[in-house]
Amino acid sequence: MSSLKKLRILITGCSPGGMGATLAIAFHSAGHHVYATARNPSKLLPLAAQGIETLTLDVTSASSIASAVSSISSSLPDNQGLDMLINNAASTYTMPMIDVSLDAARELFDLNVWSQLAVTQAFLPLLLRSSTTTASGGGHPTQAMIVNHTSVGSVFALPFQGIYNASKAALAMLSETMRLELSPFGIRVIDLKTAGVRTNLISNNNVNSKAEVLPEASIYGPAREVVESAMSQRNLGEIGITAEQWAAEVAALLLGKSPPAVIWRGESALMGRVASLLPSGMFEGRLKRLSKLDIVEEIIKEHRK
Repeated sequence: MSSLKKLRILITGCSPGGMGATLAIAFHSAGHHVYATARNPSKLLPLAAQGIETLTLDVTSASSIASAVSSISSSLPDNQGLDMLINNAASTYTMPMIDVSLDAARELFDLNVWSQLAVTQAFLPLLLRSSTTTASGGGHPTQAMIVNHTSVGSVFALPFQGIYNASKAALAMLSETMRLELSPFGIRVIDLKTAGVRTNLISNNNVNSKAEVLPEASIYGPAREVVESAMSQRNLGEIGITAEQWAAEVAALLLGKSPPAVIWRGESALMGRVASLLPSGMFEGRLKRLSKLDIVEEIIKEHRK
C-alpha cells in the first residue's frame, strides 16, 4: 500500500501499554488519519492528546460496532471509505487444557475470533468504498487492507496457553480464507504474526489480573507451584523487543508497496517462522523448557512412582 496517500486507518484495542496504541502513534506520526478505538474511552485520552481521533468501540458488542461504523461513516468525505482495518483487540488466557473453564474459553473465542469477524463484516462496506474509489480514480490502484493480528502462537502448541493459541490459529485460518475470498474485490488481507514484544498482555492475563490458580483437584497438584508460575508467564514478561520498535517495523511493512500476506515480527519471529516449517518434535524440548513443562514432568513422574 503506497504511503504517498493520506490513509484512513481504524485500529481496535488501543488501550495504553498495548501494541494497538503504539501502532496508532506510528501511523499518526507518518501523517495518516488514525481512528484509535477501545472499549473504555478514558483510556484513549493519551492518544487524543497527541491529535489522534479516538472512538469508543467494544468489539464484542453489536450495538457498539454499529455505532462506530455510523460515526466513522458520517465523518468521511463523500464517496470516501476506510483504507485499512487493523483487528488488534484481543486477550489471553492461561491454564492447563484439562483444567480449562469452558465458559472462559468461549469468552476468549468470542473476543479473539468471532468479534474480529463481526468488526470486519461491519466495516467491509467502507473498505469496499475505498477500494472502488481508488481503482476508479486513475493511475495505479491502492488496495484497501484488512490486518488481523494473530500470533506466532497460532503455529505452536505452547503448554498452558492452548486456548489462546487455538483462538489465534482460528483467526489465522479465517484470515487466509478471507484473503482468497476478498481478492476479487481489491481488498488485501494480512495475517500479522507477532512474537516477543514487551507489552501489558501478560500482566493482564487471567492469572495476573484475576489471581486465577489451578483448581484444587487438578492433576497437576504435585507441581502446583511450578505450573502456576508458568501460567503467570513471569519469565516471558521481559522477553521481546519494545512495542515502539515493533510498531515502526509493522507500519513500514503495511505502508509499503507490496506487503506480504503474512508478517512475522517480534523477538524470535524469524526463528518461529522457520520452526513452523519443520517437524514439531524438533522444537518440543525448547517449548517445554520455555513453559517449565520439563520441570513439571520430573515432579509428576516422581510423584507417580
